[in-house]
Amino acid sequence: MKILMICGSLRKGSFHNQLLNTLPELSPKEMEFVGAPSFSNLPLLNMDDLDAIGFPAQIDALSAAIEAADGIVIAAPEYNHSVPGGLKNALDWISRRSDQPLKDKPVALQSVSPGPVGGARGQMAMRQTLLFFQASVLVKPEVLIGLAPQKFDEMRLVDPKSREFVAAQLVAFADLVQSAKA
Repeated sequence: MKILMICGSLRKGSFHNQLLNTLPELSPKEMEFVGAPSFSNLPLLNMDDLDAIGFPAQIDALSAAIEAADGIVIAAPEYNHSVPGGLKNALDWISRRSDQPLKDKPVALQSVSPGPVGGARGQMAMRQTLLFFQASVLVKPEVLIGLAPQKFDEMRLVDPKSREFVAAQLVAFADLVQSAKA
């Protein structure tokens, strides 16, 4: 099964990128992970621009990648109790498409934070946003990794307990993706 990884952080060295780098080694063997096209230079959604020039190439590429995937893992930080602006902007652009690539698409959410809460409020805001798309969001197990500096090396997640949580989520997510494909 082809799983698209979307990183909600625009920072190259973010804990979220490091978490996504760790997924292949923790997942069931039938999962193949691919990175999402960048949306870092995406203009803000402006309906005047959409009416005049259409969708930016980044949105066409991201929508095609979502459509081609069997499931999506979104690893995103919490910004001000919500979804990071860049990711929300990309989702807002996608929401204007007549062909909704997220409809019925299995989605797993993951978040990392230097604080103890692990991005829980950001995930709740993301769940609310994905409800509009009618995405099939995995409810449990959740991946909320707090105190991140203690749990990552320079490249990936190394904390044994956190790795167990991620592995358990990926097994449950594989089941959800398999059910959606059936």
